[in-house]
Amino acid sequence: MRALIRFGKQPRLRFISHLDLQRFFQRAVNRTGLPIAYTQGFNPHPVMSFGSALALGWTSEYEIIDIKLSAPMGRKRTEEAIRAALPADLPVLEVRMIDDRHAAPMALVAMADYRVQLAGESAIVVVDQIPAFLAMEHVPATKKTKSGEKEIDARPLVIDLKPTSDGFEARLMLTERDSIKPELLIALLADMAGVEAPQARIHRLMLLGKGPDGEPAPLMTL
Repeated sequence: MRALIRFGKQPRLRFISHLDLQRFFQRAVNRTGLPIAYTQGFNPHPVMSFGSALALGWTSEYEIIDIKLSAPMGRKRTEEAIRAALPADLPVLEVRMIDDRHAAPMALVAMADYRVQLAGESAIVVVDQIPAFLAMEHVPATKKTKSGEKEIDARPLVIDLKPTSDGFEARLMLTERDSIKPELLIALLADMAGVEAPQARIHRLMLLGKGPDGEPAPLMTL
């Protein structure tokens, strides 16, 4: 049995790295009293995985961790134990119990929704470029990867994009092969406007996969 847990990352912890977050969760689940499954070997640790790493400086209301249990547990008991082990800045928002045949969340992620708040003199003109961006068929871009820089077409990676009172909301592709980060989208809009990229606060609203009908669906429902 596995526990699929959706949690948030509040502003006070936005500069905690993903690696530090992993280490924190390893210690936290040890305090839950739940029958946690552990790896084998000289340095056993809880068997768990995240849906998608959250970049440094971002906040979120839809992070997912998948924790393997060595014995069946009820959803309510699991939720209470996990919530008690985490600080208020990592709120537990939803818990679902799944069996071991269920695909790992990281294998199901296809896209993500973001809220981007922009600040500075260039913010308005950057947002004003959204209609022109959406009207373009191709948007050449240079994406930084672990192996270096890669030339991509950014346009098909932006599924949805709409302005808000202080920035924009976007649905962006998020797969191992095809993905784009909000920072690159901001840089592309700023380049179109001929201005420096404004300061940004990025908040992840949702992780999505594809449902049985092929349409986007929240990851916790798949």
